[in-house]
Amino acid sequence: MRSRKFFKAEQARLVWDAPGLLAGVDEAGRGPLAGPVVAAAVILDDQKPIRGLADSKTLTALQREKLHDQILAKALCCSIAQASVEEIDTHNILGATMLAMRRAVDGLRLRPAKVLVDGNRLPTLDVLAEAVVKGDALVKAISAASILAKVHRDRLCEQLHAEFPAYGFAGHKGYGTPEHLAALQVHGACVHHRRSFSPVAEALARVPVMSASITVQVQTVEVVMAQPTA
Repeated sequence: MRSRKFFKAEQARLVWDAPGLLAGVDEAGRGPLAGPVVAAAVILDDQKPIRGLADSKTLTALQREKLHDQILAKALCCSIAQASVEEIDTHNILGATMLAMRRAVDGLRLRPAKVLVDGNRLPTLDVLAEAVVKGDALVKAISAASILAKVHRDRLCEQLHAEFPAYGFAGHKGYGTPEHLAALQVHGACVHHRRSFSPVAEALARVPVMSASITVQVQTVEVVMAQPTA
């Protein structure tokens, strides 16, 4: 009979991955009722460590902003991408999230040897990849990606708030808070709301779509990269 120690050895992780650059990937904005879903991919520089990296949800807005700037300054390579509201309604939120993640990886100027993705699902990629449950708290590159994605999406919500202040996007960031749901009851949905989400569909059934004279380009894929060290 095999010993308990032997079973532990059998379950130990084997390092079969080819050496090379490692990219972390995470998203922000799967749950909100409005706005795009944003994904980021980050390849950190081991020679330029960044202190304080953590799951973006555990950080304050000020901490995220400071780390966001450090990541862009110190990482070897960063890419931020998104899937639009129309793509969310067409492909569903999971499909759109995978699409944004793939775009983020494809936008990296340096090709990683492996990609680590937060969660239990993987986008279709042409590089070795692994899903890591709670990876945003366990893998620094994923933590960095979660911070970039969160800050980028929060800034988009500030733009949406400037266009449609009645909904309070700057405060709730598109999530279904009581304030947001009440605004939907009064004003109906705006052009940035996700029509496939039930609270929005119900609002559309009652009030026509609110339009605005200013259009925020939330569908644009933005790629941000830092120069690698020599």
